[in-house]
Amino acid sequence: MFSGSEIPRDVIQAYLETHYHVHGSTPTTLKVGEANPVLAALHETASVACSAFVTAWNPFSEQQEPARNLERQQALAQTLQQRGLRFIDGIGQHPANGWPGEESFLVLGLALDDAKALGTQLGQNAIVWSGADAGPQLILLR
Repeated sequence: MFSGSEIPRDVIQAYLETHYHVHGSTPTTLKVGEANPVLAALHETASVACSAFVTAWNPFSEQQEPARNLERQQALAQTLQQRGLRFIDGIGQHPANGWPGEESFLVLGLALDDAKALGTQLGQNAIVWSGADAGPQLILLR
């Protein structure tokens, strides 16, 4: 399924198992490959057909100092605001492997190509993108 990627298989597996928690007024947890009715409702309410769950934390899955991660995430928030994009705070957290949770945003209405470009710009290995079916997909970027 993910052959040909530069990303180690165990890292991909961790991404697949991670819980992508969306905060805001209608919190939900996104899981790769599982349609999410709350996400579908968020899409409908926002009049969008897609969304992306992205982070600026820990580029290429290399742990950074917490202060550096916070700076990167604040810069991402500014970028999203400048582009006029709506987003909801969240956190990506593996349920068992001990990797610290990564602050993230669910960006509403971010088309797949734009989401990939943003993730690449942020130095990320992958993003989680959902189309009209509100089924989160892991999208590898390398």
